[in-house]
Amino acid sequence: MINTKNLIKIFRTDEVETTALNNVNLEINTGEFVAIMGPSGCGKSTLLNIIGLLDNPSEGELHFNGFRVEKYTERQRTNLRKENIGFVFQSFNLIDELTVFENVELPLLYLKVSGAERKRRVNEALERMNIAHRAKHFPQQLSGGQQQRVAIARAVISNPKLILADEPTGNLDSANGEEVMNLLTQLNEEGTTIVMVTHSPSDADRSHRIIQLFDGHVVTENMRQKL
Repeated sequence: MINTKNLIKIFRTDEVETTALNNVNLEINTGEFVAIMGPSGCGKSTLLNIIGLLDNPSEGELHFNGFRVEKYTERQRTNLRKENIGFVFQSFNLIDELTVFENVELPLLYLKVSGAERKRRVNEALERMNIAHRAKHFPQQLSGGQQQRVAIARAVISNPKLILADEPTGNLDSANGEEVMNLLTQLNEEGTTIVMVTHSPSDADRSHRIIQLFDGHVVTENMRQKL
């Protein structure tokens, strides 16, 4: 599904040049659950943003589903992203002015799904995430665990092939974190490819493979489970 070749990302200001990724080569297969680990500042989130088509690399190749995409325009990246990728963030990234239902519905509006179909799919997703009873509430009325369940519902509502999760349990207590990891594991078992950035060894143990980054390099890859 994802293949990178000599991927480099350099951030430049007038005075400073920082290499966030340095010749990263990796392959992520359809149906895998991959964890990316490493110390703060090693390039984990930068790599996730590039894989998620939120940013372009400075050099190198990025292949997604057989297409070479690193030079795609913003519009091309947006179209590919909204049809194929769901995102789950540490800070939830819900819109405070929208209800739970409206937050989850948003990706379907971008895809121009009909009103009746949107209602059916949102209600189904909320039931699945055990958050349907909060459909009319706003994000600030929810606990952290509830907000993350809403974020996962939003991520899966368009049936993406890939979910990218950036520290999905980082703002949660252990019980809610375990619940979120159970949901991600279940989605993967149903066929969704998951790439997760995490500092948590226990969360990483849920994956099939752990990729360790250090100073923008891939330093190790460890298989955890058989696909």
